[in-house]
Amino acid sequence: MSEHQENVTMTFFATCPKGNEELLAAEIANLGGQASKSTVAGIYFQGSLEAAYRACLWSRLANRIVLCLAQEEGIERPAALQEVAKRIDWTRHLAPGATLAVDFHGQSEHIRHTRFGAQTVKDGVVDALRDAGQERPQVELRQPDLRLFVHLHRGRLTLGVDLAGTSLHQRGYRRDPGHAPLKENLAAALLVRADWPARAKRGEPLIDPLCGSGTLVIEAGLMAADIAPNLNRERFGLLGWAGHDESLWRELKREAEARASIGRRRIKSTLYGVDQSPQALSAAKSNAMRAGIPALIDFRGGAVAQLSRPENCAGPGLMITNPPYGERIGELPELVPLYADLGERVRREFPGWTLALFTGNPELGHRTGLRARKQYAFKNGALDCKLLMIDIPVIEVPESSTSESLKPQTQENDKDTSKPEFVSRHSEGAQMFANRLEKNRKRLKKWLKKSGESCYRLYDADMPEYALAVDVYGDRVHVQEYAPPKSVNVVQAQRRLMDALGVIPQVLEVRPDHIYLKQRERQTGKTQYQKRDSSGERFQVREGKALLWVNLRDYLDTGLFLDHRPVRRMIAEMAAGKRFLNLFCYTGTATVQAVLGSKEGGASDSVSVDLSNTYLEWARDNLALNRIDPSRHRVVREDCFHWLQTAGSEFDLIFLDPPTFSNSKKMEESLDIQRDHGRLLDLAMARLAPGGTLVFSNNQRRFKLDDGVLERYAVEDISARTFDPDFQRRPNLHHCFLIRHREDP
Repeated sequence: MSEHQENVTMTFFATCPKGNEELLAAEIANLGGQASKSTVAGIYFQGSLEAAYRACLWSRLANRIVLCLAQEEGIERPAALQEVAKRIDWTRHLAPGATLAVDFHGQSEHIRHTRFGAQTVKDGVVDALRDAGQERPQVELRQPDLRLFVHLHRGRLTLGVDLAGTSLHQRGYRRDPGHAPLKENLAAALLVRADWPARAKRGEPLIDPLCGSGTLVIEAGLMAADIAPNLNRERFGLLGWAGHDESLWRELKREAEARASIGRRRIKSTLYGVDQSPQALSAAKSNAMRAGIPALIDFRGGAVAQLSRPENCAGPGLMITNPPYGERIGELPELVPLYADLGERVRREFPGWTLALFTGNPELGHRTGLRARKQYAFKNGALDCKLLMIDIPVIEVPESSTSESLKPQTQENDKDTSKPEFVSRHSEGAQMFANRLEKNRKRLKKWLKKSGESCYRLYDADMPEYALAVDVYGDRVHVQEYAPPKSVNVVQAQRRLMDALGVIPQVLEVRPDHIYLKQRERQTGKTQYQKRDSSGERFQVREGKALLWVNLRDYLDTGLFLDHRPVRRMIAEMAAGKRFLNLFCYTGTATVQAVLGSKEGGASDSVSVDLSNTYLEWARDNLALNRIDPSRHRVVREDCFHWLQTAGSEFDLIFLDPPTFSNSKKMEESLDIQRDHGRLLDLAMARLAPGGTLVFSNNQRRFKLDDGVLERYAVEDISARTFDPDFQRRPNLHHCFLIRHREDP
């Protein structure tokens, strides 16, 4: 390269996250480059070497700055790709003995793997160097002296030297990333969209109330203090490039260091990072220290619900934050009140401010109760996200308002002190849902007091618009959302779910983290056995005499079928002195009730059969929890069909509660209860002792007992008697029969 190469106009390619191309073009222009073409996740620009070096030091938005050596069309085959690489004079770019790595992106009809593409380019480089009489370079993938960037899409090839070396979003300060952090250049893009650079010049304050590991406030601090984001970065790709201009680079670094020194002293803005997690705050402080700006940010502990404006922040300011989005449905119960609290605190404490709310779930954004004046689309990894720009209104109190109207109400002037305060904050539909929950609680109150039950169904799609089942387990709540039919608008269904999650904590006086949400849909094949989570979070509940383990988080079902409570109670009353068999025993709850029994006593011995190791372990835990002797009450892992065909024992009381459908690979054949119940009942009745009773239950809504069963056995349909008051609205939720051998005439 010429000693005056910094003044030569070259072509560069700057990459960035999708959606940031426009912002990057403006930034590159400010750094001395001129954008010539925009593409997906990047821009081409013209400029001097100085402009490229400045971009490496100062770009807050780019991932890589690539010096373009070749741009070709119609590249489809490996030979053409290799030939392009071979035509370049690599002696100008790769010093003798230097190591090399090739990053290949894209594909063609004939080049389908990135590794093959990278190998092809490397072969072209080696051919060129060999022809020039230079030794073959060694490949070093982690920290090469020279990293090449290659992009091939629809036959268009870009090949060049990666002057960054590794992605520029890796500033080097974030070694403690915390939970699901933003990438640094995405955080910077959000700040640019929120007009933070101009706000910082005016001296406005900035607050992130959910700062996590501090990425947003640290990037804001670097901007406000005029500190180059990559000033402290140790490695750049340009340092191993044969054309590197060291004197130019040293000059630009000295300039950046001088600006940083001045900027730290002249910064006008105060920055605050707030989080309720001590671990997150510790990580944020360490990151700020490595970024060189620990004194510029005031990190504080605190929850959103207690958020208040700092004392020295009198004028307008910017609140910018990236709350969790609830990528998994089970996370939503805690997030709905979080967003609602954020909206309430911002309205109360920050009038006149601007809230820049970044979320991957705009419906959660609506829970703030605030209207966005503008929205910007972003990508956070693979997630489609939006930055909601919200102006917080200044609410003026009319002069006619008396001081009495501003006082909190007391019980003397608040006649209905039991009415929840949330009603005015929520939609009309949410209020109707809340009223229905209250109505159902009142209806069940006497029964619950008399029965002593702590686990019950409070709501089951009573209002078609709110297609949920709400079950109470002591001080916790299990919410199941029924998957809406295709005719229902998905957005409206999501909004109603958010409505429900917004009022449940207040109506039921339960902590949001004690609400567990799942989506209920028809389960087939393996899905009915799959875990939803692996928290291992379980707790004990009481049902009659029994203590039982339930897990509201990890599985679709909880370990306790609430609608079968009367059936288990009946089994306990029937089991005194009996030999008890529990087929498809699930978590063994019916076995526990049978063994504990009633006043007359419980089962003398029992066998519980199931094919699932998970459920059988759960059943053993339930038996142990109630101090039941495992030598007399056995748990057996076996396909129930096969076990019945080979067992030789007789039982006085059998409980048969099979799934509606199963095609588990562990079973010898699939099970469809409507199709197969006749054969299954015959096998079970063969094990039933004379005078014994088989309790047959299933949850097939349209189940119809075969006429042959009615002819062969004495059958009594007791379904109507097996619903407690909390399930009487859904009389087809299960079917239950008492089946006995017919007495000989």
